[in-house]
Formats: sequence, C-alpha cells, structure tokens
Amino acid sequence: MATMPKPSGKVRWIVCALLFAAVVLSYIDRLVLPTLKPDLQARYGWSESGYADLAIWFQAGYGIAYVAFGRLIDRIGARAGYALAVSLWTIGHVAHIFFTSTAGMLLARIPLAIGEAGTFPAAIAATNEWFPKKERALAIGIFNAGSNVGAILTPLVVPVIAVTLGWRWAFILTGLLTVIWLAAWLGFYRRPREKKGLTAEELAWIETDPVEEQRPVKWVTLFRHRQTWAYMAGRFLIDPVWWTFLFWLPDFFNKQYGVKMLDFGPPLIAVYLLADVGSVAGGWASSRFMGRGWSVNRSRKAAMFLAALCAVPIAFAAQAPSMWVAVGLIGLACAGHQGFSANLYALPGDVFPRWMAGSVVGLGGLAGAIGGMLMAKFAGIILETVGSYGPIFMVASCAYLVALLTIHIIIPRYQVVVTDVTPGQGASA
Repeated sequence: MATMPKPSGKVRWIVCALLFAAVVLSYIDRLVLPTLKPDLQARYGWSESGYADLAIWFQAGYGIAYVAFGRLIDRIGARAGYALAVSLWTIGHVAHIFFTSTAGMLLARIPLAIGEAGTFPAAIAATNEWFPKKERALAIGIFNAGSNVGAILTPLVVPVIAVTLGWRWAFILTGLLTVIWLAAWLGFYRRPREKKGLTAEELAWIETDPVEEQRPVKWVTLFRHRQTWAYMAGRFLIDPVWWTFLFWLPDFFNKQYGVKMLDFGPPLIAVYLLADVGSVAGGWASSRFMGRGWSVNRSRKAAMFLAALCAVPIAFAAQAPSMWVAVGLIGLACAGHQGFSANLYALPGDVFPRWMAGSVVGLGGLAGAIGGMLMAKFAGIILETVGSYGPIFMVASCAYLVALLTIHIIIPRYQVVVTDVTPGQGASA
C-alpha cells in the first residue's frame, strides 16, 4: 500500500504548541519553591529532612492523583481533563503564599501535586487523539521539552520577582499565567472530528491508525498485560532521577559551588537546554528509525539505549573540578532522561488501544511517584549524613540502563494489546 503523503494542514502542531505551553507552566509552578529553597531555608530554618518531606508528600499526592486522572481522562477526554488539572494546580500554587514552614507548605503542595498529576495523562491523551503513531513520539518529545523550558525560565524570572517584590509575588504572578493558558485551551481545543478548520487531508493523516470508541476498562484487565508492568517498571526506575534534578539542583549548585539565588540562571539554563535537545532528539530518533522501516520495538529501544548512555557520566558530577564541568555532566544526563522518557511515554499509545492508554499512563505515573518518594527519602538521608551528592548521582548514572534492561526482559517485543485474545498476546509492533 502506498505511503500517505503528509498533509498541508498544521492544526495538530498548534495543539502540540498548547501542550508544550502547559508543560512549561506546570514546571515553572512546581519549581518556584525549589528555586526559593536556599533563601527560604535560611530565613525560616528549614531542615533537609523537612524539605525532603515536601518532596515525598508532593510525589505521594502526584502519584495517587496520576492514576485517578488517567482513568478520569479516559472518560471525560483531554479537553475537560486538562482544564480541571490546571484549575487545581493553580489554586495550590498560589496558596503557597500563606505559609512559611515546611509543614504548612504541605497544605499547598498537595493540591498543586494533584492538579499537576493531570498534565501528562491529558497531554498524552491529546497526542493520541491528534497524532498518528509515526509522529507521536516526536510530538511527545516536543511538549515534553516544555519541562526544560519551564526549568530554564524559572531561575531567570523567579529570583528577580522575589528580590524586587518579595517571594510571595513569585507564586502570584506565575499563577496568573496558567489562567491565561486555560482560557486559550478551552477556546481552541476540540477533538479532530469536532475541530472547525481542520482539512480533510489532515484528518485522514491523523486517523491513519484505526480510531476506537472509548470503553470502560477494569484494573484487573490492565494488570494482566505484561506491557502494563513494563511501562510501570520503566517509570519507577527513571522518574525518581528527574524528580531529584527538579527538587535539588539549585541546592546542589548552592552548596557545592556557592551559587546564590540570583545566579542560578546560567548553570540551570545550560542544564535544561541540553535536556531540551535530548527531549526532541529522543523522539526524532525513534521516528527516524521507523521511517527507515525499523519496527516500533527496535526503534523505541534503540533510541532509549542511546539516551541511557548519556546518563552514565553523571556518576562523576559530584567530584567535578569546576561548576561548568558538573553542568555538562548533569545536562548530558538530563538530555538522556528526556530522550528516554519521550520514547517510554509513547509505549501506552504504541501497544494499547486508545481507550486503555490513559489508565496505563496513570499507573505508570503512580509507579514513578513511588520511586520518587523512595529517592527523596534516600536523598534527604544522604545529604544529612554523608553531606555529598555523590551517592545520589551514582544511582542516577545506572538507572536508565537498568530500566531499559527491565523493560526488555518484560516485553522482548512490543506486542499490541488485542482485547479479544489471550492477555499479553497480540500483533508485533
């Protein structure tokens, strides 16, 4: 059968741009507190274990809500699901202004976590609606790069706001941006067949893969498939590393190299620019491999292997002779993480029917959050006892190779889940 030419319409890429902007804003909002951490810790006497508890409980709320949002978005769709998520996280984000202790901050962190848990399930659901499989990893890589842009903008904007207007205004002003995004999302987003102005050619391209009607799915059905366990295992092993970067990188540069709040910009920008490159490159690589005729299985795993190798040198970051050497090693690992995750996040859409994918994404988010909680506890103990980031970076260096090996053991080949055959079986992808 002849390959369908790409359509002239670009509406799907406008959707991708909205998803990208939402991820940018979600990361700005979750990173305001870590950016302010050295200053607030000195001002209000926060302990390392108290701050670690913030990270642990954030991830607990995030993980539980991730599962709930995965199921909810399967039922109500990406448009309403994303609107609900943004509304919840904005309320929690702005509520930080009412507290000064780590115990008090928990009250704001929980609704922030619950709302932000809907970010990726909704984004992946929207991607599954608007992109065929051949473009899906690239689209995920692009909107996932928003996390790095958010991480770049935060140390540029937040310290300036905090120094000139006070730290509370950093939460208020960044929270207003999500209100603007919410209005744009509700005004623009519709499903492809409901979207005015979408050309027939672009709709046909989007629907290259068969479209299935939404159906309810039982938890027991999901757990019968080894594809679910592969995705959960991958998220459990790699998500904790990324959470560690988000929560502790400003603190690492402050403690290791004496970097002050107003000077966080250059090292963090460099780190997350490299991560941005990795995010897009990881999605592009597997799409490129598939364009050469490789199977989905081979393409995804080859891209993940290349990404995993990028994380290995971070083992030496804590002993780096200069800040910029450390920045390079950490940035390379962040690039590896984002390239790896762009392909891992595509797994539910690759092998599950669309009406099951959101629930699988939710379970993966829960697994990642549980791993993140364990890593946060480990980091808090290490920093209070050993006082070095060395053991933390050592774990990060091998996490991705271990994750890929685990995924490959569980699913040596990507098997598309077919609900009318024996669980775990189906056509190879």
